[in-house]
Amino acid sequence: MIESRPDAPTGAPGWTSVCSIEALEPLWGEAALVDGLQLALILLPDGTLYAVTNRDPATGSFVMSRGIVGSKGDRPTVASPLHKQVYDLETGECFTSPGYSLATFPVRVADGVVQVRLPGAPRHA
Repeated sequence: MIESRPDAPTGAPGWTSVCSIEALEPLWGEAALVDGLQLALILLPDGTLYAVTNRDPATGSFVMSRGIVGSKGDRPTVASPLHKQVYDLETGECFTSPGYSLATFPVRVADGVVQVRLPGAPRHA
């Protein structure tokens, strides 16, 4: 699991630096602990990056970083490795069990560093 460094410069208020983009492999999730919150970082082959909660909404287990990355039509998805609920990586909507949703977080790459914005972080940057 990658741990963010609170002393790492973020370049902008509200963003937390997590890791180098080079630490991520396309189509393979990576777990990250960011300010006590477990996230799953998922990089697609085209360079698009997503940050979602690592907690499986159906079971409460922290396994989404080991989920199955795919797509439903033109929507990028991750499926829980446990019960295979399929979630939209952009919205968190569950396609297979509408009662569930996956928390998503703004994510970006700045100077080769993956950064996420957590709930309650300033939005002026």
